[in-house]
Amino acid sequence: MQRTSFLGGLLLAGFLVCGMAGSAALASGPPVTRTDAVADTLHGRVISDPYRWLEDQNSPETREWIDQQNAYTRSIVDTMPGREYLVRRLGELLKTDVVKMPTERNGRYFLMKRSADQDQAILYMRDGIGGEDQVLVDPHEMSADHSVSVGLSGVSADGRVIAYLVRRGGADEEAIFIMNVDTREHYADSLPAAVYFGMALTDDLSGYYYAQRRPEGPRVFYHAMGTDPGTDRMVFGEGYDDEKIIACDISENGRWLLIHVYHGSSGRQIEIYFQDLHSNGPIMPLVNDIEARFSGQIAGDRIFLLTDWDAPNSRILSADLTRPARENWTEVIPAGPDALESCLAAGGKLSVVFIRNVQSVVKIFEPDGTFVREIELPTIGTVDQISGRWASPELFISFESFHYPPTIFRCDLAQNTREVWARRQVPVNTDEFEVEQVWYTSYDSTRVPMFLVHKKGIVLDGSNPVIMYGYGGFNISMTPYFSNWVVTFVELGGIYVATNLRGGGEFGLGWHEAGMFEKKQNTFDDLYAGAEYLISQGYTSSGKLAVFGGSNGGLLVGAALTQRPELFRAVLCTYPLLDMLRYHKFLMGPYWVSEYGSAGDSAQFAYISKYSPYQNVRPGTNYPAVMFVTGDADTRVDPMHARKMTALLQASTGSADPIVLHYDTKAGHSGGTPVGKQIEDYADHMLFMFRQVGVTPR
Repeated sequence: MQRTSFLGGLLLAGFLVCGMAGSAALASGPPVTRTDAVADTLHGRVISDPYRWLEDQNSPETREWIDQQNAYTRSIVDTMPGREYLVRRLGELLKTDVVKMPTERNGRYFLMKRSADQDQAILYMRDGIGGEDQVLVDPHEMSADHSVSVGLSGVSADGRVIAYLVRRGGADEEAIFIMNVDTREHYADSLPAAVYFGMALTDDLSGYYYAQRRPEGPRVFYHAMGTDPGTDRMVFGEGYDDEKIIACDISENGRWLLIHVYHGSSGRQIEIYFQDLHSNGPIMPLVNDIEARFSGQIAGDRIFLLTDWDAPNSRILSADLTRPARENWTEVIPAGPDALESCLAAGGKLSVVFIRNVQSVVKIFEPDGTFVREIELPTIGTVDQISGRWASPELFISFESFHYPPTIFRCDLAQNTREVWARRQVPVNTDEFEVEQVWYTSYDSTRVPMFLVHKKGIVLDGSNPVIMYGYGGFNISMTPYFSNWVVTFVELGGIYVATNLRGGGEFGLGWHEAGMFEKKQNTFDDLYAGAEYLISQGYTSSGKLAVFGGSNGGLLVGAALTQRPELFRAVLCTYPLLDMLRYHKFLMGPYWVSEYGSAGDSAQFAYISKYSPYQNVRPGTNYPAVMFVTGDADTRVDPMHARKMTALLQASTGSADPIVLHYDTKAGHSGGTPVGKQIEDYADHMLFMFRQVGVTPR
């Protein structure tokens, strides 16, 4: 979901609506994939898995199969006209200067910035808000193909030492390096590539704490500077299994170590522990006995807790860490009609982001909960991130919308001022765009919203090409965002639709829980009801309707193509979960049991087996055109899902529409793909979808 004035003299081509199906360009069918007589018996039911052998990513047979599939995909995509236009237009949109949110310490600003002619963002340091940007770490020097990316992990209180991350390809694993900013020299205290959930330097720079994923479960370690990392002392995590996530941080004043324990990725239960580092006290529980979400922000010796405990829309509590007993807690911001999404303790105040009718609202409060003011935002949109320090009045806000390119505002909370600090200058005339929010009724009478983005003056005659996007899971809210490919699609006459399905966090705890576990079918039904609304209202027809989703959204569209194949013309399914009976056995699958359940449980197997896409493919069914997208470096959602589903669907479909796999040997779930490669990949994905719904870029 990435992120425009019109370039002078640029003439945008139109689009051609045509009746030719994508399958017309096929010269031959897909590669034939062998099957094995593999089956499991789960809770008395025999489950066939003929493509189990494709789970072995490194076997020579699997590698040969991937090469054949990529060749087949290229034989189809390369015959579709319009790719040159998409590559050119995406280049205009993506090859622009990009500046990320800064981190300020002792008057120094640390930021990631990518120039228009670069593939990756560079880590810079700026002395003072108006100082010159100085290069600290340039990832372009680390790989010939620019597939290595870097990111800032931590900064010392005096701004003299940084910790930064190095990621290769799109893997979740990152290596950590420590640098002296003044000398540009590295300390011999780096950590090898692994999955880390936070690291923090102590205020005296004697060492750092870090949380790391281990095979036995997550653990927090302390590393003393100048020692062998192999001898690092484990300080927390004993007994927690691999379904838990542990994150750690140190308070701004350097006194408190703060530890969060997540019971899986769903966020339904989060424990908090703390330690007084100045007195070297024991690690103490603040809350570990309540099944609710807790997220802590420390300001001085006080912690502010965002929680949905007895508050479905969430509230904010306050506790003194020197007197942490629960009877001393106070409520400072009660739950209200809008879902409370995040809270930042900065500038001596609380900056709180709410979601009101699926758009961000930022309000400022005193520490005792007294309302100060609401920060004015440019339009309906999303506050993607806020950053600042408790001891500084400076607050940075990152904002965007479908028709508003990503912009970072710098606010002075003491003076009540706001100015643009950085804005992406992308070449698009968004004045031609119209954004609608419509509400429709799902199958169980629940009212569901969705956003529609299109050119002004569209005609509702059922002929418009439409691409729907959905996610619906893990309490994640799909508020308006800027997207380069969405801009391109709308310029070509398409309608982009972003749905707000149950399972997300748009309306608080109840909305999330209505799309979890045995209620997951609600998420899928919300998507289908939205598609039927678009057809009934004359926006489009099933022959002009495509659907797109990734990760948990890949599960969504995988269910859509198996449950309602007649409703959609095309499906783009990226980095997906598809074999839901085995997902928990691979990579980070254990984290998601708290959201979906596990087939190992007989009651949960009963409902998971009903919707798991891989187990619900029916031979001879006329499936829509499908492109699966994944890559070797996805170390979060195992690529085996897309491999197995591609083979099964190719062998089972009764239609002539293509089923293809777009498989990258370096890309993964966590980004890091160089801009040039992003353009090539986006062009392939867009061309495939556009072609199916009748749009040929000209």
